[in-house]
Amino acid sequence: MELISEFAVLTAATVLAAGAAIGLNWFLLNAAFRLMEPAGARPVPVIQLGLVRGTRAVARGYSAVR
Repeated sequence: MELISEFAVLTAATVLAAGAAIGLNWFLLNAAFRLMEPAGARPVPVIQLGLVRGTRAVARGYSAVR
């Protein structure tokens, strides 16, 4: 009987420690992400990915040679 109660206490302590570790890990990860945010976060400007006229002309010139 004493062995079963010691095992139950050990299991309860392990579950409690695992819960505390998970909670602390979540808290610290959340804090790290909040600290990484820029102070004045603004929407990121949209970058135009289209080719400019000169680049298109050069690409057409190279493709016409081949």
